[in-house]
Amino acid sequence: MFNWAKQKLADVAGTQEPIYGPTAIRTVAEEAKETSHTELTRDDLKWKAMDSTSVETQSFYLMSDDGKHLALAQVIYSNVAGIHTTVQFNSKIFYLDGSKPHLWCSTQLSNHGFSEDKASFYADDCALDLSEDGTNYTIKSLNDKRSIVNLKITRKAPGFVAGKTGNTLYGTDLGNPWGSMRHAFWPRCAAEGTITTPDGPIDFTGKAFYSFALQGMKPHHAAARWTFADFQTPTYSAVLMQFVTPPSYGTTTVTIGGIAKDGEIIIGGVDSTVAHTRTKTDSESEWPEPEAIKFTWSGKTKDGKAVEAVIEGDLGKRLDRVDVMAEVPAFVKRIVAGAAGTKPYIYQYSPQEKKLTLKLKIGDEEISEEGQLFSEATFISEAVTQKGGPVGVGRGKSYFGGPQRMRKMKKDAIRGITRRGGVKFISGTIYNDIREVLIARLKLIINDCIKYVEYRKAKTITVQDVLFTVRRFGQPLYGFDPGTDTEFSLTKKR
Repeated sequence: MFNWAKQKLADVAGTQEPIYGPTAIRTVAEEAKETSHTELTRDDLKWKAMDSTSVETQSFYLMSDDGKHLALAQVIYSNVAGIHTTVQFNSKIFYLDGSKPHLWCSTQLSNHGFSEDKASFYADDCALDLSEDGTNYTIKSLNDKRSIVNLKITRKAPGFVAGKTGNTLYGTDLGNPWGSMRHAFWPRCAAEGTITTPDGPIDFTGKAFYSFALQGMKPHHAAARWTFADFQTPTYSAVLMQFVTPPSYGTTTVTIGGIAKDGEIIIGGVDSTVAHTRTKTDSESEWPEPEAIKFTWSGKTKDGKAVEAVIEGDLGKRLDRVDVMAEVPAFVKRIVAGAAGTKPYIYQYSPQEKKLTLKLKIGDEEISEEGQLFSEATFISEAVTQKGGPVGVGRGKSYFGGPQRMRKMKKDAIRGITRRGGVKFISGTIYNDIREVLIARLKLIINDCIKYVEYRKAKTITVQDVLFTVRRFGQPLYGFDPGTDTEFSLTKKR
């Protein structure tokens, strides 16, 4: 009975899912066994705009040639259970010399839409336009006077997905999956244009990386942790995205990576690794914050040459630590941490005092080239089972090599951690909109529950009253999706 209740609670409230295990996920690595990667066409960059719970992001990471600034420009399209869609434009400027605080701007967009072929996005005072030949994006935003964006990002090497489609699928029937994850990359781009702040325009002529990500399910069920690397040198670009699923899907690790130079993808696919080689416990979040890292890539070129690459070293002083739920009231955070099991934090790095080096071997040729790294480590939920140690790794250590964290509550993530395809800043404005939808819906649920109680001449509302009401509505509220379990009824024993 307790397991049945937990499953229903997960369906209804977005809390931890039952343990389906690794058989309920088919990673993109299965596709990559036959085809390591597939180069992108213009059609591969069209927005999907799903009508079910999903988060879709197009993110551009910029490194100015003068070495003074990093930046993010991003559009996030979020659908909450098919009943509410929110679109956000985000920008963030990092002042690498420490002369100014980082500038983060996030604006909810109005009157959003797409071009006829869904390759370009538009909203009031915002446009993300893909050129007809599919080689460049123009990004314009006038939504926040603190960050007026006017950029052009031009692809310098082919884009790619791992495998044939780039898709990782979730579900107990993988022929009819209930969720998916996909990442598409332009690993090496040229940037031009400006972001204008109150202090004047900042020239972002330099290098860029573009990531197009789609999570076709509740994001907190898709991934528990993320690691991201964007490394740019004068000659090469090395990119990597790794996520680890919650225990619901066997704490499965999926890694997509590639190395490119102008005009060519050297390797792309799933044969990459991440290791946090030194960590410390963050006193605020209690997560094992990385201090040193090692990324590796391996594969074969088109002509069959073996390729091995590594970047390792100290991350230096972190650029930023983002408490994703910082704008949420403390009591709400406690409820979410307890019920949904989440405490999402993002750690951002770009070593400046001691630059890192890409060590690359192509066949018999060995190359070393210093470059600039932008990296993120995101912790959303514990990758451990309810009763035991970590799944798939030795007891006594966390998945990333730090001390094991044994808490009574796991941290299976919340709805919207999807920056780049899973990792997202949740703004207070998004919560305001969702709150309005939830309040209206919950009033209907409560009113119906009262009617049932009065009809039964009972004095209290039970969980089953709520479930019965939600089922009767026949529509999923975000996280409220009781499914089609034909055994469910008010007569089930408590």
